[in-house]
Amino acid sequence: MFQIKRICCIGAGYVGGPTCSVIAHMCPEITVTVVDVNESRIKAWNSDTLPIYEPGLKEVVESCRGRNLFFSTDIDSAIRDADLVFISVLSNPEFLAEGTAVRDLKEPDRVLIGGDETAEGQKAIRALCAVYERWVPKARIITTNTWSSELSKLAANAFLAQRISSINSISALCEATGADVEEVAKAIGMDQRIGNKFLKASVGFGGSCFQKDVLNLVYLCEALNLPEVASYWQQVIDMNEYQRRRFACRIIDCLFNTVTGKKIALLGFSFKKDTGDTRESSSIYISKYLMDEGAKLFIYDPKVLKEQIIHDLSQPSISEDNPERVSELVTVTSDPYEACQSAHALVICTEWDMFKELDYDKIYMNMLKPAFIFDGRRVLDHLHSHLQVLMRQTFGGQKIETIGKKVTPARIPYTPAAAGPRITAGEAPTSKAKV
Repeated sequence: MFQIKRICCIGAGYVGGPTCSVIAHMCPEITVTVVDVNESRIKAWNSDTLPIYEPGLKEVVESCRGRNLFFSTDIDSAIRDADLVFISVLSNPEFLAEGTAVRDLKEPDRVLIGGDETAEGQKAIRALCAVYERWVPKARIITTNTWSSELSKLAANAFLAQRISSINSISALCEATGADVEEVAKAIGMDQRIGNKFLKASVGFGGSCFQKDVLNLVYLCEALNLPEVASYWQQVIDMNEYQRRRFACRIIDCLFNTVTGKKIALLGFSFKKDTGDTRESSSIYISKYLMDEGAKLFIYDPKVLKEQIIHDLSQPSISEDNPERVSELVTVTSDPYEACQSAHALVICTEWDMFKELDYDKIYMNMLKPAFIFDGRRVLDHLHSHLQVLMRQTFGGQKIETIGKKVTPARIPYTPAAAGPRITAGEAPTSKAKV
């Protein structure tokens, strides 16, 4: 059987970089070259500061870079010399979760390899299987035709996104009835037919894959004249958008129906913890809705660079074609306590572990009163009782709002402004999402 000695991966992004770094790490006898047209990205891969933050990735790269792992912009040479070429890992779809990508690659649930049902296609499948079999048990390597492999990828992410939208829809019902979505999720998750994965209510899912793959599924169904199926999966996206808007509306409502000129500390900008990836992060959209109302945002994230935050918020669809408003309304800080200093409200958008360990007594004392905390990730559940006691003991009060649970029984009374906020929780997305 043909043996692969040299691999070329086209694309040094969130998929190609980690995937081929782990292949090189697990297969020291194979030379792996990752190529990209982006010179600055390649320079970063060859430096001490990788372009991607992923736990364990730096150690993997440093263990084999310069030995059998290379990053280059010389695409033609890498392709010419390769026995096998990955193009964004298309026919070998990845099932990586950012934050655990290295572990997922080293200990995958399964490896899916698709190919043509021809002699050449089957030869390519066997050759790639031989690469993965160096560290993955054969029973976990699945081979299919190309359509099945691609549709499996789309369906997997669609099912995961669907579970998040499902539990988020229940979170809205819990807030209206007095139930606790965490208790509901635990109860239904113990049913072995359902399981407990991806039943964590939040401000909505993000990342590059979920929305993209669901929308690809929607597009595919529409193109194949399956409108009912397309509508079903579109609702997963619509519910995610509703959850984001609903959370932003709660912030505005609690702050006496106006946030214009008010300082709001936003903790977390990546789409989830343990990654610096901000693509489709709910933080971007919550920031947009608050900026639309004139709020002054002070943003902190332990891994996302200031330049990335400003770039994301300056996109035309987010800045309302007015990027100047970002410089007027957004301040990126390097310290969470600085972000919260003299703030009217604190909003947690990413579930970074460090946010559970902050000194909230100190934060509260330095916030304007009445102070408001909006926990969009349920990271402060263990502090609710303490914070409620602090609220009662301190002049000025405090209000805690979280996803899927009533923490403060009664609202602080206020007189609504004559003109309500520009967004409403029930408002449909501004335009139908398209591929």
